Amino acid sequence: MILTLLIVSGGTATALLLAAGLLHILGVIGLRNLADWFTRAPGLDVWIFYFTVAPLLAGPIVTAQATDANPWLASLLGLAAAIVGQSVALIVWTKLHEFANRKHLQGPRLVSQINTAVGPFRNHLAVWWTAWAVPIFAMARLGQYFVYPPLTWWVRLPKYRTAEWVNVSRHKFEGLVGHDLIWCLYCDWMTGVWSLGTEMLRNVESFWCPIRFRSDKKCENCAIDFPDVNGGWAPEDGTMADVVKAHADHYPGPNGENSWFGHPVRLTVNDNEIDG
Repeated sequence: MILTLLIVSGGTATALLLAAGLLHILGVIGLRNLADWFTRAPGLDVWIFYFTVAPLLAGPIVTAQATDANPWLASLLGLAAAIVGQSVALIVWTKLHEFANRKHLQGPRLVSQINTAVGPFRNHLAVWWTAWAVPIFAMARLGQYFVYPPLTWWVRLPKYRTAEWVNVSRHKFEGLVGHDLIWCLYCDWMTGVWSLGTEMLRNVESFWCPIRFRSDKKCENCAIDFPDVNGGWAPEDGTMADVVKAHADHYPGPNGENSWFGHPVRLTVNDNEIDG
C-alpha cells in the first residue's frame, strides 16, 4: 500500500511538472498559436482539468485497483496521495520558476507585501486554504458546458463566447514570478468562470422568476450581480398579474432572444461556437 501511494504521489508530481514544462516551451519551439489557444477556453479547460481534476480521479482509481485494501479506504488514501503529488509539483514549479527568473526576486513582489501585511504564516495558510475552491469552480465550469447550453436552445437564453470570459493573461505581466504568478493565474481563471456563471444566472433568474425579494437588504446586496432586481422585476408586494406583465414587457415573444432585462447580449454566436 505504501509503495502504491508513493507511486501515485510521485507519478502525479512528475506528470504535472512535465506538462508545465511543455507549456513553457510551446512558444519557444514555434507553436505560439497553440500556446495562445491553451490560454483561453476551450483549450484552457483541457489543462485546468489535467492539473486540478484528473489527479483527483486517477489517484483513487489507481490505488483501489492496485491494492487489496478496502476499496473505500484505498480510494481515500489514493485521493490524499494525489493531492500530495499536486502540492509537491506546485512547490517545485514555484522554486524552479523563481530560480529561472532570479532578477525579479530582489525587486517588489506581491508575496512580500502581503507577508508584511498579515505575516508569512497566515498569508500562505490562507492562500493554500483557497485550494478547496478548485473543485467548486470546476463544477461551475462543467455547468457552463452541460447545463446552460440546452437553455439557449429550449428557451432561447443568449449564447456566449466563453473564451471572452474564461482565459488567463497574467503570465504576461512583467515581474510576476513563482508564487505570485501561480496564484494570480488561479485568480485569473476563477474570476472569469465566476463572472460567466453570474452572467448566465442573470438570464435564468430574470426569465423564470422576475420578482423582487421582500428583504430590502437582500435586494440591495443582489443588485450588484443581478441589476434587474431594480430594473424591471415585479414588486414584492404585487400580484401575479404584475409578474406576468413584467415578463411580457421585457421579452420579445416567440422569435426573440431572452437575455436579462438590463443588458444587451454581449456577443451572440452560432451554435458551434459557444465554447470557442
